[in-house]
Amino acid sequence: MALMAFLVTWVFTPVTTEITSLDSENIDEILNNADVALVNFYADWCRFSQMLHPIFEEASNVIKEEYPNANQVVFARVDCDQHSDIAQRYRISKYPTLKLFRNGMMMKREYRGQRSVKALADYIRQQKSDPVQELHSLEEITAIDRNKINIIGYFEQKDSDNYKVFERVASILHDDCVFFAAFGSVSKPERYSGDNIIYKPSLLSAPDMVYLGSMTNFDLTFNWIQDKCVPLVREITFENGEELTEEGLPFLILFHMKDDADSLEIFQNEVARQLISEKGTINFLHADCDKFRHPLLHIQKTPADCPVIAIDSFRHMYVFGDFKDVLVPGKLKQFIFDLHSGKLHREFHHGPDPTDIAPGQESQDVASSPPESSFQKLAPSEYRYTLLRDRDEL
Repeated sequence: MALMAFLVTWVFTPVTTEITSLDSENIDEILNNADVALVNFYADWCRFSQMLHPIFEEASNVIKEEYPNANQVVFARVDCDQHSDIAQRYRISKYPTLKLFRNGMMMKREYRGQRSVKALADYIRQQKSDPVQELHSLEEITAIDRNKINIIGYFEQKDSDNYKVFERVASILHDDCVFFAAFGSVSKPERYSGDNIIYKPSLLSAPDMVYLGSMTNFDLTFNWIQDKCVPLVREITFENGEELTEEGLPFLILFHMKDDADSLEIFQNEVARQLISEKGTINFLHADCDKFRHPLLHIQKTPADCPVIAIDSFRHMYVFGDFKDVLVPGKLKQFIFDLHSGKLHREFHHGPDPTDIAPGQESQDVASSPPESSFQKLAPSEYRYTLLRDRDEL
């Protein structure tokens, strides 16, 4: 009877897993060997961290039953008080932060979904799904969604080194692009010069582009595809606003009506022409005027005034003036320089700089205040995170 009771207990006891604790000694080895790792960056004193612990552990148990091999999926955690060096390495600005890693590489997008066992488990299942959709005929290409950015690979063999690199890139960038692949006889008409990768942009008027680099060189292939998948001018939505805000860069935003593709194309072209050197100092974005009526009201505009260009510095908002002036050489670039130099802020408070006043004209100290930032409100909610106000807190 004792043996029977033991067997019953063994059969019906659910699988439980220890959450792997990461430190400076083991973090690289564990993450580098994990196909997918979800890491919880937490602090014991943070009540939101405390609330997440049992949910995170239960989600780990659920996923472990589906992916039992040790390195398929790893749930891990970092005590940021004990390991501030790791927190700084991964730029943790709030607790708890959930970040996804693939083969040791941290994904750009952290997990921001619902904090429930089901949501976390569904997120991991989605991350483990095949990032590349196989094409069984070239006719299927005519049916792909051209509102999205598509990357198509044509390969002789699925087990080739070329495809392994393509698949790895797709696993990292599949949130930004849609990846397709064709093999063997299906892909043969497109392989007249060997395996190749094609970028199909979201704008139907834009031409396809062919990757000309080494297909077995991961870094070259990744950088080329990432450049195509993450455009210079991105759309801001309520879904990605928190993520964009956390990048910490001011916004240069084109507000335009959703069906106004012409203004967007002009803006994209001028940003590429005038401001490519500013990439990394400011985020270039476009927003739907109807969806973002509130920020427009902050700058005393309505959808009827669109297209409108503005800067949100996360302190204040500044309007560019007439949209047509974007075509004046150097004018958009000067707008950015005036932000960096503080001129926009000074002029809102004190009127034009003395150097901008015509000879003989008296300067006037005009007391005014620019509209407060509207997009800073899209930052992480203090009802879900403990926000670190000072980086030195880490």
